[in-house]
Amino acid sequence: MKSVRRPLVAVCAALVLVVLQAVLDPTGLLALAGWSGALPSTAGVWPFAPYAVFVPVLLGMTWWTALRAGERYWTLVAGIVLAVLLAQAAAALVMTWNLPVSAWAAGYVTAKAVPAALIVAAVARWFGGPTRRVVHRCGPPWIPAALFAAAAPLLAGVWWTSAAYAPGVPVARPEHGALSVIVAVLLIAFATALLLNPLRRRVPGALGGWLAALVAGGIVGVVQAIVAFAVDGGLSGDLWPGMAAYVAVADGLSFGACVGWVAGVGALVVELIPAAGRVRVAQATAAAIVVLAVVVAVVVPPGTSAGAPASAAAAPAGAAPAGFLRASGKVITDGRGDQVLLRGVNVNQLVDFYQPKKGVAATRPLTEADFAGIAANGFDVVRLNLSWSALEPQRGTLSSSYLGAIKQAVGWAGEHGLYIVLDMHQDGWWKGATPSGTDCRPGTDPMWGYDGAPAWATITDGAPRCQFTGRDISPAGDRAFQNFYFDTDGIQSALVATWGKLAAEFRDEPTVAGYDLLNEPGFGETAPVTTSYLLGRFYDRAISAIRAAGSQQLVVVEPSILWSGLGFDSGPTPGFTSDRNIVFSPHLYAESITMDRSLGLPPIVSLDRQFTLAQRVADEYGAPLWSGEYGYWGDTADVDARLARYATAEDANRLGSAYWVWKQACGDPQNGIGPTGNGLMVQDCATGGDAPPRSDLLSVLSRAYPRSAPGTVTTLTAKGADLLLSGTTTEPSCGLEVWVPGTAKPQVHTTGLTKVATAAMPGGWLVSGCAAGRYTVNTGS
Repeated sequence: MKSVRRPLVAVCAALVLVVLQAVLDPTGLLALAGWSGALPSTAGVWPFAPYAVFVPVLLGMTWWTALRAGERYWTLVAGIVLAVLLAQAAAALVMTWNLPVSAWAAGYVTAKAVPAALIVAAVARWFGGPTRRVVHRCGPPWIPAALFAAAAPLLAGVWWTSAAYAPGVPVARPEHGALSVIVAVLLIAFATALLLNPLRRRVPGALGGWLAALVAGGIVGVVQAIVAFAVDGGLSGDLWPGMAAYVAVADGLSFGACVGWVAGVGALVVELIPAAGRVRVAQATAAAIVVLAVVVAVVVPPGTSAGAPASAAAAPAGAAPAGFLRASGKVITDGRGDQVLLRGVNVNQLVDFYQPKKGVAATRPLTEADFAGIAANGFDVVRLNLSWSALEPQRGTLSSSYLGAIKQAVGWAGEHGLYIVLDMHQDGWWKGATPSGTDCRPGTDPMWGYDGAPAWATITDGAPRCQFTGRDISPAGDRAFQNFYFDTDGIQSALVATWGKLAAEFRDEPTVAGYDLLNEPGFGETAPVTTSYLLGRFYDRAISAIRAAGSQQLVVVEPSILWSGLGFDSGPTPGFTSDRNIVFSPHLYAESITMDRSLGLPPIVSLDRQFTLAQRVADEYGAPLWSGEYGYWGDTADVDARLARYATAEDANRLGSAYWVWKQACGDPQNGIGPTGNGLMVQDCATGGDAPPRSDLLSVLSRAYPRSAPGTVTTLTAKGADLLLSGTTTEPSCGLEVWVPGTAKPQVHTTGLTKVATAAMPGGWLVSGCAAGRYTVNTGS
């Protein structure tokens, strides 16, 4: 009985912990196998995976590791971490049937796995009976360590992607080049070899080698984090180095958990090889690793995004008709060789918002005067927020009146020289509020509704509509997103079809710059399966429907709401689409509405660093970067200073964006029913009329910038009407258009330009000219 006492105690402790977490966690997101209050539906296997797959695998692996590694506390801790990670990988695999994604997704439970392991191992050691420590014999470590390390570039999958990996951090991804692969493989091999014998002496059989690979993966993550700290700006007033370290360690642990059996089995096999042959095997293995690193680096050119075609950096010629914008590598162009900066505002006046207060409208009317005012402030794009609930109130039929309102808005935009990005907007999935009489679980509160999907596309499986810390963590909203990602009742297919129909309406309209497929997608219940793999699958399907409708406009893809809340996210899995006419659009809200600010913590990601991280992920996709939302710093005293910092960083990175928001009604649920309706154009809630606009913000937002520039912009700084611009073009072009605000005609100084002209416009001036080669524009006094 003593031989099974400790495993039995460990399994019971793990089971009790799972049940306690499920009961105490009001969202179901923080528990090992959470329950949000939703009743598992019969829509496929995924609702049952946390219970029918995760829990059995967890308990089975806990038994095995406690039996084999339970004589010492720390080996048992590593064993329980292995059990949790493998259980998560197994559950994800049943959900997706995608092995690389499932293995990578296991790392996302590291923050749950480690505390659980510490607790379960402690209980098992205290109540599991006496220990009997035996030292086991083992063979040389280098051959199994080398085999495990050699597997890294071959089985890289989705590991070591995302914003955490700065240039210079060694990763075993072939597209990062031979040097990166060789250094990463050597790190993995060295760490594993260092741990193999100490662990295998304490833990017999293949499990000892497996645990060595697991811990080695974590150590490699620590080394990567140290390198990242040195090459990625170190401490820059934010917590990013710590977050990057967590991601690297999580990746290393999940790689060790899912591939570490190679080291375990390899160690057993090596023991069977005669001593004389081990040297030759070791030499052959080392040579194979070097050859492998060089081959994969040659076959996959550096800079190619993971899983994406090698041509990802270039949009195919003729990807869009003449007059339409397109993605050309890292920039948006007009198809004539000119880079276009889309700078503008969000317009939410067509959103189908929940109305929190009877008699107080949730939106303000949208008129042509809005577009005239937007243009007069120098903006060249409107991100027009739309509601699926208003567009398709009855399944399968688009509302002719709502479609007419969209077309009218596009017409007004065209008349005033503005581009439109059609944005399928949602906040909290749908506009439903907490039903009257709902008893919210402790830790959650009743909530307003917001906006988004129609009721027929909202499947909550009975989960409560109660929020935890904010609107985006609601059990009902999370389950609704989960059902969307898994296409329950065909609701994802319905939105895909809707995008095809909407694109067909605007395929011949160059005013429509692009389609933003889904605003700030929620994380559902199983990130990153949802926020990366399944989100990418939805994007790919929607893009295919748009192209099938004959529309060649840009398609704007966003990471999940986690980016807006944390300042970074994994984003759709690299290579999620083969379409090259896409734009990556995280919402750059660092130091604004992010979770750290709401909790009074230092920034997770600083306002300045967020541009670097966003560009890093855009480069993985081979796509331009454009922020569809930013701003919303509230009424704090330093709001002007924050916006000025954002503007400086945006110019330094030569990017475009859309400010949130042009107008916000007093009855908008995001406004909070205060004395004024927020936005650039303020509403007086006492009278319902206009209050003075935010001229302090507009003075920064309306600063000079190039709407389009020949070739590529290389330098941009601006403050008010003062601008310094430089660029270079390989083809002669007369596409220079520079907006300069103010009533006084600017003094324009140029080099490398001909046919320079300055024309008056509402609110300012437009400087035009022709370039061939290098050029500069200076409008400073």
